[in-house]
Amino acid sequence: MSLLNETHDPALRSWVASANHADTDFPIQNLPFAIFRRKGGSERFRGGVAIGDQIVDLAAVAAAGVFDGPAAAAVQAAAQEKLNALMALGQPAWSALRLALSRALREGAAGQPRLQACLVPQAAAQYEVPARIGDYTDFYTSVHHATNIGRLFRPDNPLLPNYKWVPIGYHGRASSIGVSGQAFRRPLGQSMPPGAAQPAFGPCKRLDIELELGVFIGPGNAQGEPVDIARAEEHVFGICLLNDWSARDIQAWEYQPLGPFLSKSFATTISPWIVTLEALAPYRVPFQRPAEDPQPLPYLDSAANREGGALDIQLQVDLRTARMREAAQAPATICRTSYRHAYWTVAQMVAHHTVNGCNLQPGDLFGSGTLSGPTLDQAGALIELTAGGKQPLALPGGEQRTFLEDGDSVVIRGWCEKPGAARIGFGSCEGTVLPALPTPQR
Repeated sequence: MSLLNETHDPALRSWVASANHADTDFPIQNLPFAIFRRKGGSERFRGGVAIGDQIVDLAAVAAAGVFDGPAAAAVQAAAQEKLNALMALGQPAWSALRLALSRALREGAAGQPRLQACLVPQAAAQYEVPARIGDYTDFYTSVHHATNIGRLFRPDNPLLPNYKWVPIGYHGRASSIGVSGQAFRRPLGQSMPPGAAQPAFGPCKRLDIELELGVFIGPGNAQGEPVDIARAEEHVFGICLLNDWSARDIQAWEYQPLGPFLSKSFATTISPWIVTLEALAPYRVPFQRPAEDPQPLPYLDSAANREGGALDIQLQVDLRTARMREAAQAPATICRTSYRHAYWTVAQMVAHHTVNGCNLQPGDLFGSGTLSGPTLDQAGALIELTAGGKQPLALPGGEQRTFLEDGDSVVIRGWCEKPGAARIGFGSCEGTVLPALPTPQR
């Protein structure tokens, strides 16, 4: 588990002036990673680190020989077109690079001239999915979301008996994961209309969001060798924002008996920036279960996980319709919640995923599952916020939404803040719904 060190000092200031603004997501205490290149050219993608409104070009840093020792090896790995090589190096290498960057970016640093030549404005950058994602697993870690969804379908028995014992998840697909700014077509598929005798085929009518966090895996494990929960976080590179779009009408028809398929595989959107677990160290909080709930089995329990396995990450969902965009209106906030309400921690997800001998690989991605809080205004999906479509959301300008319409854009934001620590953020994760393709005719 990452501990507090000199990089977390809230008094640190950077010679990059924008990193010292109170509302920045990317102060010197953050230093998240992404894959980027300048817009409008043919440059190759490479690793970068956010500082204020700038990006430290890690390929330029590597070429200039700014660092030595373990940090130099780490920056060479980070200079590649994906971050998998850096992810594979493990926590000591990540920490060495983070410390070297922190010291070089501080006010008065001797290395300022060399590093200043390696900066690229974020406004001039375009981003790519930060890793080659071999496998994607979507978990179901919010007991509030599971209960709300269950109540819609099983009012007398909303939560299935296994939920409080085992971290539920399913194996998804990685091919349609895109970076923030992704625009995707409304999916086509089968659904069963109410009262119909047979399914219908056509565009999804109940397109939804899922407010999630993404967990990127660092070093993997050998097949057949489970990861002990006490060392599980050593296998986690960092966390990003994630929207796992969901076609609720297609899902309701297809999910029994094997779970989601076409209802989830059409698109998932992640933020470009990955915030390391080390950067999140000031925002750890105890992992606690209600006394009346079953406590985790031994392989899902450790002293460190109980003491600080949860993370207090604030999350917000904004919705902007096509009409709002045309009128230059600001998006409407439809949800605010915190990751601290999750029923299962990052370490528990890693330990459970590998307990059967499953081997993880650098760049694998976990989704946290929809992160709903204890009250309905903290629900991370429209199906909850609108009570299954029965209570539409009122938006500025007189519009309403039960589910997403063509042209709608959804933006997820995340940040951490508390007295005595520097505020850090995740940037944003935005996606836009495009009209479906014409229904095939035969």
